[in-house]
Amino acid sequence: MAVTPESVLKDLKSKKYAPVYFLQGDETYYIDLISDYIEDHVLTESEKGFNQTILYGRDVAMNAVLTNARRFPMMSEKQVVIVKEAQAVSDINKEAGQKLLVDYIQNPVPSTILVFCHKNKTLDKRKALGKLIEKHAVAVTTKKLYDNQVPAWVENYIKSKGFGVSPKAVQMLADSIGNDLERLANEVDKMLINFKEKVQIDEGIVQRYVGISKDYNVFELQKALMTKDVIKANKIVNYFEANSKKNPIIPIVAILFSFYSKLLMAFHAKDKSERNLASVLKVSPYFVKDYIYAMKNYSPMQVVNNIHHIRQADLKSKGVDNISATDGQILKELVFKLLH
Repeated sequence: MAVTPESVLKDLKSKKYAPVYFLQGDETYYIDLISDYIEDHVLTESEKGFNQTILYGRDVAMNAVLTNARRFPMMSEKQVVIVKEAQAVSDINKEAGQKLLVDYIQNPVPSTILVFCHKNKTLDKRKALGKLIEKHAVAVTTKKLYDNQVPAWVENYIKSKGFGVSPKAVQMLADSIGNDLERLANEVDKMLINFKEKVQIDEGIVQRYVGISKDYNVFELQKALMTKDVIKANKIVNYFEANSKKNPIIPIVAILFSFYSKLLMAFHAKDKSERNLASVLKVSPYFVKDYIYAMKNYSPMQVVNNIHHIRQADLKSKGVDNISATDGQILKELVFKLLH
């Protein structure tokens, strides 16, 4: 059955185990989170020696996986078999290998917990194996978050740890790190470990422990562009040029493209109330006033032209029609065009 990562973890923590887990998709963070929990918590340390087997897809064929799965536990109620990098199992995409797994899923060993970590790929749900996994196994299919979904994920993750967080701190993390959930979780965890009490995470704390500048980041650049603050925008872009390794151009361009695209949507929204714009733009109500303010500084045609400038800068950053301009020079030229 297809389920969410959160529901699987909830069942695991309640010791509700299934015979077969098939974890697949582009977002490897959840695949690792679930498989690591099973590896760490289902068996006691004394049980793991005889009853926990970790296999790697590149080293095994399906027959070897299922031979391990069909063993019975020793001095334990359960045994765990985890197949990491399962997409590399030599015959998982061949008819013979898939038939072996179909036969097992139809009659699994109740005392075995078999886990497939099938990263960055998904099985064809039109084929027998894909259909059977959806019906009879615990099937988790993960997708990369869209950029506009990242702030909500960051906020929920921090709050799940018992901490509060300001909207600006959330946006700084989301804009600077992007939709790499593993990196986001690691950076947040490294930050939170410094506090014994559950404090409110603000932009100062993010700056101090994550290394994101409070004044020189893409969030502040976006704000300077919203307000057409030429001096501040130029200071930030000069900082980016001097620290290009920490501020690569492609994510910056992507965030600016998202901003101006949303601004264009705001212009075309019939209902321009704060509540409706927050829903249409899929942003926190905290930031809606920024878009309303930006609409006073730009015309719809200027926004369309800026989107065109951003696309040109994106192509130049990837070497198209660009002989010698550095990323810093491309970004400076872009910011000048966006403001003028």
